[in-house]
Amino acid sequence: MPDDRGMEWRNLVVAPEKVLDQIEPGMSIFLSTGVAEPRTMVRHLAASKKGNLQDLELIQLVSLGDVIAAPQASGAKFRLKTLFSGWVAAEAIQNGLVDLIPSRFSRAPLLIDSGRIPIDMAIVQVTPPNEAGYLSLGVAVDVARRAMDAARLVVGEINPQIPRTFGDTWVHLSDFDFLVEGKEPPIYFNRWPVDPVYDLVAANVASIIEDGSCIPFSVGPLYEALSRHLSRKRHLGVHSPFFTDGLMDLVRCGAVSNRRKGVFRGKSLTSYAIGTPELFNWLDKNPLVEFQGLEHAWTPAKIGLNENYIAILPARRVDLTGRIALHIGRGNVAAGPSEAVDVINGAEMSPGGRTVFALPSRNRKGTANFLLSVEDYPNLLSMRESVDLVVTEHGVANLTGRTVRERAMALIDIAHPEDRPGLVAQAKEANLIYHDQIFLAESAHLYPHGVATTQTFKGNLVVRFRAIRPSDEEEMRRLFYRFSDEAVYYRYFSNIKVMPHWRMQEYVNVDYRRVMAIVGLVGEPGRGHIIAEARYVRLPDRNVADVAFVVDEEYQGRGIASFIYKLLIQAARQRGLQGLTADVLATNKSMMKVFEKGGLPVKASFDSGAYHLEIPFEGPKIREEGV
Repeated sequence: MPDDRGMEWRNLVVAPEKVLDQIEPGMSIFLSTGVAEPRTMVRHLAASKKGNLQDLELIQLVSLGDVIAAPQASGAKFRLKTLFSGWVAAEAIQNGLVDLIPSRFSRAPLLIDSGRIPIDMAIVQVTPPNEAGYLSLGVAVDVARRAMDAARLVVGEINPQIPRTFGDTWVHLSDFDFLVEGKEPPIYFNRWPVDPVYDLVAANVASIIEDGSCIPFSVGPLYEALSRHLSRKRHLGVHSPFFTDGLMDLVRCGAVSNRRKGVFRGKSLTSYAIGTPELFNWLDKNPLVEFQGLEHAWTPAKIGLNENYIAILPARRVDLTGRIALHIGRGNVAAGPSEAVDVINGAEMSPGGRTVFALPSRNRKGTANFLLSVEDYPNLLSMRESVDLVVTEHGVANLTGRTVRERAMALIDIAHPEDRPGLVAQAKEANLIYHDQIFLAESAHLYPHGVATTQTFKGNLVVRFRAIRPSDEEEMRRLFYRFSDEAVYYRYFSNIKVMPHWRMQEYVNVDYRRVMAIVGLVGEPGRGHIIAEARYVRLPDRNVADVAFVVDEEYQGRGIASFIYKLLIQAARQRGLQGLTADVLATNKSMMKVFEKGGLPVKASFDSGAYHLEIPFEGPKIREEGV
């Protein structure tokens, strides 16, 4: 990045001490935010013993740098006020060293414009000016322009190491009363290490983000891993308060095009950049990234103009009703309740938008992250109505439109397997789930994640297949009531009219040591509806299993039954079975064709209006393309 050495602007630079001389006791001083902190001026302010530096207010939206530590040694000199309760600020706030202004970030511009947060002096980090005399605000825009407009004195700390960014970032030399030369490097953050658990969590999050979705990002292991798993997506959009190395990777690999956004189409919109020197160099004069103030990047109404906005937020704990305890301390960048509400509301306004909370099922100490209640935890987000999806390494729980009982079962399904029995017992005692709820503790460890796959059928119908879960009870119940009387008779060999809870829960709670049950779902990932189900049950006296499957009549004739049959064969072979058996009514000709075309030899015997089929595996191996 060029530093324009030798330009006449250097004659306008004054020593930091001259700026300090202009400060009067009681002043409110705005400091540019986050990694754009004017570190040289902060250092001189903290070290100076000038008598006029008394009872000062320092205003900063996001505090990540040196100014947080400075109040401890400043005595009566100044006190920091911040809108942000995360990262290192949390400890300083808790210890009474820093004042927190509770406010949604989207309201920060109004607080400054209205004078509710008075600004007497603004000190902002800027690049050296270009040939036309314009300086860039670089990696932090937020409310910097508004603070400059409100202030009586405006100081620019010139740092040649920050990038010249595009958007609402350019300010003229004439806007400044003083310029000082920054002697400190910018605040950089190394890329976050990713452990295997977070990699699995991120993979599950990526599975519910479709091509063309619009996403926000932040820093931390979830986002670092997620950028890798999103690399094969196409036409993603970025409308994010923070721009990180992970987003840089997604733009570079072509996953982000921003062509389907509703606002700032073709541009990745952000207010802040946080990351490595590589990111800062990549951002320099990069026309693909648009830096705008919080009124654009963090306002729900603007976020909601983008279709399919997926608000992705890390969680610390989740309770069985869907309430979220957010992170505290290091690693918590804009993930407190007040900051999270803006992106959540934006997702609610977005057509097709959703809010996703992601976390490992246990923390690093091995303690459960899924609890009966998170009522007593700090950073509580009690808006359970706004939580659409919760994701762990064990899967995705869809909470939208579900009852509290259904939510509890869905969340238990993705908790750590060893924690699920205790959660079931607690949920029963708290009347969150039925007292007769079946739970097979052994099956929690045996869940066959490996059978999951996706296939496209006639009519461009995309169906996702996975093993059945206890929380599928309501979806399976609805599938049953969509069947015709004929379909019910073909599947169950009897005229069953009702499928109450006691019967259906026996069906969805599967002992995977002897049963394999696979469901097919259509619809958006995380919001799918079950349209097919197949299972085999191992016979007690032979090393074979009895198989049966059914497809919603609306979706028949597309090859779904044949495909799910192949999935069952593959699963049976992998588990050491030697063959399958089936009983098919003679009038069920479509099912007979599925077995006949299944690629395995079929031995049929007829008795009392039904065929008994024996399907040994020692014959020709079935073709498994696409399975």
